[in-house]
Amino acid sequence: MTRRIILALFAAALLLPMGASSPSFLKRYKGAPYRDDRFHGAPQKIPGRVLCAYYDLGGEGIAYHDSDAKNHGSGELNPADGNYLNEFRMREGVDTSYTKFQRKPVPVDDNPFNKVVPPADLLYVGWTEPGEWFNITVDVAHTGTYAADFLYTSNRGGTISLDVNGKDATGTVQIASTNDPADPVAWRQWHHWNLASPLFKMRFSKGKNVVTVHILTNGNMNLAYFDFKPTHE
Repeated sequence: MTRRIILALFAAALLLPMGASSPSFLKRYKGAPYRDDRFHGAPQKIPGRVLCAYYDLGGEGIAYHDSDAKNHGSGELNPADGNYLNEFRMREGVDTSYTKFQRKPVPVDDNPFNKVVPPADLLYVGWTEPGEWFNITVDVAHTGTYAADFLYTSNRGGTISLDVNGKDATGTVQIASTNDPADPVAWRQWHHWNLASPLFKMRFSKGKNVVTVHILTNGNMNLAYFDFKPTHE
């Protein structure tokens, strides 16, 4: 290959928009669908609920990027006591926790300030910061456009975006704040659950795809799941 051709290819690469995919994305990707002794659903299915806490295996820079290497939920806020939920992925950088019901004297995730009541013991990604991201490998039943409901909390509002196979699929998505000044418990602003239905639409090809969830602005969100439903568009 001549020097001129090499320079031309390099220049073309610089002109690619951020997040643009290449045909070899899936071949180059080194992550793998999450699986453990309790969760055997890898890869996650579309249509269906795609749970954020079951992001891919592969570690920092491959399956996710987090602002620090500590899981501030599993093994820290939630004690490392041998309990599956308390120790879930505790040695990875993505911060994970789960919905807690019937806690006394102060209710946590089954509180009266929810927009919707989430499932109990539902794992989620939390402590989010701008610039963080994680990948989820999915198996799509049919090529088409899917609408996504989103179960979440957001202390101050913010924005996210989703890629498919390295290419932006949603643009910037606004997340409404779930902050409620009527709640007298300050820390519970991180536990007011809402279901945005639908939050956005995105297109998939049939078969294996890698979804990347980006935290763009504000952070302070808990991300539980995206529920993808076909739109027949």
